[in-house]
Amino acid sequence: MARPLWTGAISFGLLNIPVQLMTGERKHDLHFHLVDARSNARVRYERVSEETGEEVPWKDIVKAFEYEKGNYVVLKDEDFRNAAPESNESVDIETFVDPDEIGPEYYERPYYLVPPKKAEKGYVLLRETLRELNKVAVARVVIRTRESLALVRPAGDALQMILLRYPQEIVAADEYNFPSASAKSYRITEREFDMARQLVESMSGRFKPAQYKDEFREKLSRAIRERLKRKGARISAKADAEPAHESSDKVVDFMALLKKSIDSNKRTPARAKAPGKPAPKGARKRAARRRRA
Repeated sequence: MARPLWTGAISFGLLNIPVQLMTGERKHDLHFHLVDARSNARVRYERVSEETGEEVPWKDIVKAFEYEKGNYVVLKDEDFRNAAPESNESVDIETFVDPDEIGPEYYERPYYLVPPKKAEKGYVLLRETLRELNKVAVARVVIRTRESLALVRPAGDALQMILLRYPQEIVAADEYNFPSASAKSYRITEREFDMARQLVESMSGRFKPAQYKDEFREKLSRAIRERLKRKGARISAKADAEPAHESSDKVVDFMALLKKSIDSNKRTPARAKAPGKPAPKGARKRAARRRRA
């Protein structure tokens, strides 16, 4: 079973709903190493100085930004520390929107928000409220050292969190040339439209994800198995240890927190260590800055 990336809370209004952040994708890429065909010895990459041709140890390597061709500015560790967001292990909801307001081009990577035992009430409350109102939440979340925009939505019994691309990461359609004239301008006849409709209708059905497979990977995997049989090699894997799950036995007065959130009109709360606990000072400052923006 996968380990949680972190254990924290979904935070909105004055409510903090304990959750574990779990990955929502499983990579099936095949990874290869380079070897010398003459001896089957492993070929490794080296960090070689362009000036001396000698390998550079990691302790002497720093990061530099190429601000123009051939010219660099070296960054210090403190520059990266100052730029890194405060890791507060929370999903800070900023607003609720209709699902169709966020186009699929913004979707980047899926995760699941899993409630610990005895903390399901707030989780279910948020999930069912989103479902009833047909809303999704737009939030900010820090994963490792990067702050991302995210969408939180109900998906069956789960609350799914999808990382979103920022607008600056999306290429606008007007950067390319597309056929904008009418169908008549391209001499498309009604008969051709009829035939196209018939073809689309004849091929229409339900989306069944299970019927789609990565054929390239399957064929390559089959080739690997055949090679292993011929060489008599064996493969062994070490199982991961089971993760420890935290639980919360605190009783939360959701009615009081909801009423207080509405009365104070606080849309972006700060994370608390436990449900209902006042938010830390740094988070309150961030919420205030967002309200002023």
